[in-house]
Amino acid sequence: MTDLLTFTPDGIYCAQGDFYIDPWRPVDRALITHGHADHSRQGMGHYLATHAAAPVMRHRLGDISIDTVGYGETVTRNGVTVSFHPAGHVPGSAQIRLEHKGEVWVCSGDYKTVDDGLSEPFEPVKCHAFITESTFGLPVFNWTPQDILAQQINDWWSANAANGTFSLLGCYALGKAQRLLRTVDPSIGPILTHGAIENTNRVLRGQGIALPDTTLVTPDLDVKANAGALVLATPSALNSTWARRFKPASTAFASGWMALRGVRRRRAADRGFIVSDHADWSGLNDAIGQTGAERIFVTHGYTAVFSKWLNEQGYDAKIVETEFDGETLDQGEPE
Repeated sequence: MTDLLTFTPDGIYCAQGDFYIDPWRPVDRALITHGHADHSRQGMGHYLATHAAAPVMRHRLGDISIDTVGYGETVTRNGVTVSFHPAGHVPGSAQIRLEHKGEVWVCSGDYKTVDDGLSEPFEPVKCHAFITESTFGLPVFNWTPQDILAQQINDWWSANAANGTFSLLGCYALGKAQRLLRTVDPSIGPILTHGAIENTNRVLRGQGIALPDTTLVTPDLDVKANAGALVLATPSALNSTWARRFKPASTAFASGWMALRGVRRRRAADRGFIVSDHADWSGLNDAIGQTGAERIFVTHGYTAVFSKWLNEQGYDAKIVETEFDGETLDQGEPE
């Protein structure tokens, strides 16, 4: 049987349907799992994404030709039935299901199985072949439960605020920042935001996603009047002149990489909060198990270790090369 999806220099390609999923080079027709820059790129002739992913894509990519679908809605192209299902990664993120002549493949994009209270919760999709990330495909990666995470961040911010110290927290502009905004207690003090984060907040608020009040950091912001504020910054902004106006300050990162010893120290951060919009070790294994798939294609992350583990569990797992980034500490993405 011919593979329904193949891995080409331009991206993940469906020959029968003549379209790509999250291509990294310009193609005529692109199905997009979500709006992060490594999955949603410039230059495609036409895009297809979920209703909820499209506003961020338009914000980032400008005037694009795009059609949208709801979760579970089906479209058919050249005999291939396509549907989008919640991935739990960021608002609007999707796994893309393809069916042709009884064969079902799912390209999951980026995903997490924990309901973060912001993104549409992950939905397992039965299939014969499953394409999975492995950004955090090691047993050491186990995320802090949501209630404990909230307590940790609020305690840190509250203690800093009591001393008039700013709490600088590094996080991604799309997904992570809004998840944290829904996690923190806004009664502790004002919340200030980097431009990339506030621009994304504006887009998501326009979609009806409720977020606490935030203030954009501008050159004329009265810093002293906001002493003790929580300052949400893209990771790359934390070590820039932009962040140096906030003194005194305690810095922290909210990232899955905080689970690794030494990462926080190398970043010279005071605190590290273990949280990610990608699945942890148990989440990856649970998601794959729920698909019922026998064939697994492992993309970005700890591909060698994770694919070896899957093969030992009885799956037919293979590593595939893509240009997806996963989660890094230095991206200020997406603007």
